[in-house]
Amino acid sequence: MAWYTKYLSVYGKPFAEVPQQVVDSTRQRLAALQSDDPLVSVVVIAYNEEQRLAACLWSLSELRTKYPIEILGVNNNSKDRTEEVYQALGLPYYNEPKQSPGFARQCGLEHARGKYHFFIDADTFYPSCYVDQMMRKLEQPGVSCVGTFWSYYPDEKHSAFGLFVFELIRDTFLWIQHFKRPELNIRGMTFAFRADYARQVKIRTDIRRGEDGSLALELKKFGRIAFLYHRPSRPVTGYGTLNEGSLLQSLWNRVKIQGRGITRIFHKTDHYEDSEENLVKHKNA
Repeated sequence: MAWYTKYLSVYGKPFAEVPQQVVDSTRQRLAALQSDDPLVSVVVIAYNEEQRLAACLWSLSELRTKYPIEILGVNNNSKDRTEEVYQALGLPYYNEPKQSPGFARQCGLEHARGKYHFFIDADTFYPSCYVDQMMRKLEQPGVSCVGTFWSYYPDEKHSAFGLFVFELIRDTFLWIQHFKRPELNIRGMTFAFRADYARQVKIRTDIRRGEDGSLALELKKFGRIAFLYHRPSRPVTGYGTLNEGSLLQSLWNRVKIQGRGITRIFHKTDHYEDSEENLVKHKNA
C-alpha cells in the first residue's frame, strides 16, 4: 500500500464527509508541530480547495522533522468552504482577497517567520520525510533554493505502469533541462528557498502562473538552484496539470510544446518574455 493511500480516502470529497476522527487527529498533530521560534515555514495556499485541503493538511500533520517549523495557510479569495477547513483543523491562516497564486504566496511570505520557506499546494500530499530531505539540500553552501520532482496517484484513468512511463520520460527531460535552465523545472508545489533572499526580490503578482519559476530565476543571483533526486521524498498530486485526457495525449501535448525552440535547453538566460494571456488584468488597469 502506498504511503498516500489513506489521504485519498478523503481527497475530492466535501469537507462534511471527512470523518471526525480524521479532523480531530489532524488538528492535534498540526498543533503539536507548531513552534514558537520556527526555522522553517511551511505555507499552504488554497483557492476553492475545500475537497482537497483536508487531505493535504492530514499529510503535513504527519511530517517527521528535526527542525522547528510552523505551518500556515492562505485562503486566496475562495468561494467554497476552504476557510472553514482551515478553521476546523485549527491551522493559522490569512485571507488574501487579491486573486492569483502570486498574491497568495506573497501573503504567506509576508507573515511567515522561518528562515527557510516552503511553498505548498493544497491539492498535493507530502511524505513525512519531505521537509528534512529538502532541507538537506537547502542548507548546503551556495544554494538559494531547492526543487524536486513530483508524482501522480494512479486511478481508473491512469494506471500505475502508465504513470511510471510518463514520469520517466518527463523526468529525463527535466534532468537534461536543469543543467542550463533549472528555473524551468521549478513548480510551486515542490519548491523551498531562503526567505530573506525572496524578500529582496519579491514574488511576481502580475502573472497567472509561473510565479514560482520567476522567483527561482531571481534567486539565482544569491546562489544556485539545487534539486533533490530522492523518490521517497516526492510529493504526490492530483490531475489539475494533467487534464488532457489519456496519458498518451498528455505526453504528446508536452512533446509538442517542449519541441518548439528545444535548443533553449542548451544555453542559459536571465530573462523570459511574458505572454499576453498570462498577465493578470486588474480592474483599475
